[in-house]
Amino acid sequence: MGRSIHHPVGLIHNSPSSTFNGYTLFSTNGGNHATMIDNLGRVVHRWNYDGGIVYAYLLPNGNLLARTKPPRDVEIVKDLGGSSASLIEMDWDSEIVWEYKNPMLHHDYARLPNGNTSVLLFKELDEEISQQVKGGHPKEDDPKRILGDVIREITEDGKTVNEWEIYQELDFEEDVICPLEHRREWTHANCLNLMPNGDFLISFRNISTVGIISRETGEFLWKWGPGNVFHQHHPTVLENGNILIFDNGSHSQGADRSRVIEVNPITNEIEWEYTETPAMAFYSFHISSAERLANGNTLICEGAFGRIFEVTKNGNVVWEYINPFYSPDLRSGDPTNMVFRAHRYSPEDPTLDGRDLNPDIYSNINRLYAGSDDNKNRLIVN
Repeated sequence: MGRSIHHPVGLIHNSPSSTFNGYTLFSTNGGNHATMIDNLGRVVHRWNYDGGIVYAYLLPNGNLLARTKPPRDVEIVKDLGGSSASLIEMDWDSEIVWEYKNPMLHHDYARLPNGNTSVLLFKELDEEISQQVKGGHPKEDDPKRILGDVIREITEDGKTVNEWEIYQELDFEEDVICPLEHRREWTHANCLNLMPNGDFLISFRNISTVGIISRETGEFLWKWGPGNVFHQHHPTVLENGNILIFDNGSHSQGADRSRVIEVNPITNEIEWEYTETPAMAFYSFHISSAERLANGNTLICEGAFGRIFEVTKNGNVVWEYINPFYSPDLRSGDPTNMVFRAHRYSPEDPTLDGRDLNPDIYSNINRLYAGSDDNKNRLIVN
């Protein structure tokens, strides 16, 4: 689906009586800042880092945990989606208080209750395993050793204390790369979340699979997806035990369209679904997220188009915002407003306790797209 460059940006729609009041955090994929806006679409705070803030979320202490731009001149991960040079923790004033550098970092991470951090890393597989991996679209220049995924737990000083080699638990016959994807990597994990008991909830784009991995044994406790979802992102566990998933619908049978689903991991039945009419009006080939809010609504990030919106259980759109902040794309260099994920925080959230969230501080930015309709068509380039 194409969208005109004249499409309005900034706040598109807001129904105050139906929305979850709060502050939405997002970053432009390829930009150097993370932005927090209120429900009126006004910027209330920004974090800045010259090394890029591709994705970020708030920690319980109010600091920002962020993934940076890809490493330079590391051929093995060049142009791979989700690649980052480092993970940084920043205070409210954009000062770095912690950093972990590793050129194999990608996509996602989770700060653990013990203060350690779990990260997703690429790992080069040996030739024997690489040759057994099935699927993908072969090319003459395919590497002899493809990349797999591992979860690594690191301490505050960067030492490795645990590592889970996910590829060892996969099945060569079942876990087959999508035939339209390259063979540089096997699974392309794009999400790492925690279950209430500390087990890992993870998503593998290239094999259209979502799984729960035991923290204790590294084995799959639940594995689901092929034929039901296609190149999905951002599974999260809900209070009822169901798993919320952004199903991108990429490389699926039939017309390309995305949806958000809630699946019961016990029955493997889909118990809730959001899509649009016509279905093709809602589609993001890659990235994207979905987050269940405290009022029962769902915050959705249609990442490819920088569209963030909130829907009710009945599927009514009650809040909608288009990212007006454009940056050079990480691979093509073309201007993009793509957003990897978005998160909404309540005004009562402890992470925001005592913080100055005055939109007047950013009045020069806000007047460009939070004012009249004429201004809403003006794009802001970083």
